[in-house]
Amino acid sequence: MEPLIRIRGLSKRFGNGCNRCLSATGPEFETNMCPHCGSVVACNDVSFDLFKNEALGIVGESGSGKSTLVRLLHFEWDATDGSMEIQRNAGLDTMPELFADGDLYSRNLLGLSPFQKRQVRNALMGIVYQNPFLGLRMNVSSGGNIAERLLGAGWRNIGKMRKRAAELLEKTEIPLDRMDEPPKNFSGGMQQRVQIAKALSNNPLILYLDEVTTGLDLSVQARVLDLIRTLQSEYKLSLLVVSHDLGVINLLCQRTMVMKYGRVVEAGLTDQILQDPQHKYTQLLVASQL
Repeated sequence: MEPLIRIRGLSKRFGNGCNRCLSATGPEFETNMCPHCGSVVACNDVSFDLFKNEALGIVGESGSGKSTLVRLLHFEWDATDGSMEIQRNAGLDTMPELFADGDLYSRNLLGLSPFQKRQVRNALMGIVYQNPFLGLRMNVSSGGNIAERLLGAGWRNIGKMRKRAAELLEKTEIPLDRMDEPPKNFSGGMQQRVQIAKALSNNPLILYLDEVTTGLDLSVQARVLDLIRTLQSEYKLSLLVVSHDLGVINLLCQRTMVMKYGRVVEAGLTDQILQDPQHKYTQLLVASQL
């Protein structure tokens, strides 16, 4: 089976950089800041495939580069280097210019114009942030947040947008009598569920989850994770799950990548990573959460 998206050599550096940045940073140096020029190598040479209906976990401590990776793939930041290609049959029929005749994969999506990136993002992607303030407009109604996303995806009929918003809020267990309330009135768990509803509004193929349960009570975490599993099965979503919590990764993901100081230090089946970690950092990470 061919992957839905192919990521090769993805890198992001903050700062001007120098010819010693890569040789002086990384797990072996316990830093991602170049001591010679002060640039930060947020991630370097990250390559992986994401398949249809698969959940891929990215785990690591704060500063490992996992959230940077998501923002690069969601086109929020420009990559320093690397490529992202997507299958022809992924649903980009409105952008035939991305594909050469007979090619199964698109040209490099990271090299598109800002307008083209927005088109791809609106057609294929959804994202749920750790901080709901990044994903929601807190003073706009929950239904209005979803409608805003639908407008970006090309919807124009107000009645249909309101019906779609109601369907998604019901799916994510938000009472419909609170549809016209702003998220600022909701608990953290409810805000995350509104974010999920908004992220699903354009029927994405890929859903990015960036530390979605951090800061939530354990009982609320369990409900949010159970909801994500149900929605993934129902909507046939490919998930990229960023978390420092191995319990979340174990529950949601079939494969896992472990990152430290901007580099992937280990990758494989989640069961293998958790039960028989090979890299000393992964071993420490697993042992610390037993």
